[in-house]
Amino acid sequence: LHYLVCPDCGGSLSLSTRETGSDEVVSGTLSCPVCDRTYPILNGVPRFVELKNYADNFGFEWNRHARTQYDSYSGVNVSETRFFGETKWGRDLTGRVLLEVGCGSGRFTVHAAATGAMVVSFDYSAAVEANYASNGGTPNVLIVQADVYRLPFPKGFFDGVFCFGVLQHTPDVRKTFFLLSGYLKSGGRLVADVYRKFGGVKRVLKTKYWVRSITKRLRPAVLYRLTRSYVNFMWPLSRYIHKLPYGKLLNWALFIADYRGVFPLTEELLKEWAILDTFDMLSPRYDKPQTLAVFTRWFHEAGLRHIDVHYGYNGIEGRAEKP
Repeated sequence: LHYLVCPDCGGSLSLSTRETGSDEVVSGTLSCPVCDRTYPILNGVPRFVELKNYADNFGFEWNRHARTQYDSYSGVNVSETRFFGETKWGRDLTGRVLLEVGCGSGRFTVHAAATGAMVVSFDYSAAVEANYASNGGTPNVLIVQADVYRLPFPKGFFDGVFCFGVLQHTPDVRKTFFLLSGYLKSGGRLVADVYRKFGGVKRVLKTKYWVRSITKRLRPAVLYRLTRSYVNFMWPLSRYIHKLPYGKLLNWALFIADYRGVFPLTEELLKEWAILDTFDMLSPRYDKPQTLAVFTRWFHEAGLRHIDVHYGYNGIEGRAEKP
């Protein structure tokens, strides 16, 4: 309860439990005496949103591929390298409290928790189920299902806020960004990234935007079956395409997420990542990339200091500190 407040009035919540596990509440209810609102705890996760929402595709995706991008599964330190490379945070953050905005299956949660910090990790979608299955038993991790526009966390509370691969998939990217720093205490650090917006020929080659008006309307299970069948069919051909000049770009234009030469994964894992990320680029309801200039301006307008915004892994990465 120390980390949770009423998302409407910011007041304290009271807890009634129905089922407990080892030092955790498996099911119960959180109540706000001021607003007379109640919020369920289901499967160990406090829920502050409707269980079905615009992010259902991500819930489906991360429960279907709950471990695909975990370093312990792939044998490659992709997530660990990205987490520390983007944040530039130390390996020992004992005593700090971090907020993870959009946790997905928890591929970064595990590395944040390994620093010794208390990690409060939330997602809008049912991906919290996958994260809880992997990280829910970690004593310094709290997993919550919540809406970024109506968060159940105290303002000015966190030592660090990180948001990877999320901003572009929210209804209002600018509004989402400006909300984040409000949860930092003075001296707290914000790290966020966003897809890069291209123009001209490069924009044309982003063929996902050609078809997403159709694909995002399909039920996640239907789109996933189509995606998996398509990638399996195209996979042998994609190996030859990759060897051509600009072959990797061509594969992506053909809706094959091609990580050959990027990550040292086995052929089997490369295809698993291709299925996951091809579905990921075709399914979101929202996909709103930004330019470097715009993203940099937001950091300044938010009143942050020590600003560092640059092109990076997810498109554009930014780091800053709250005065």
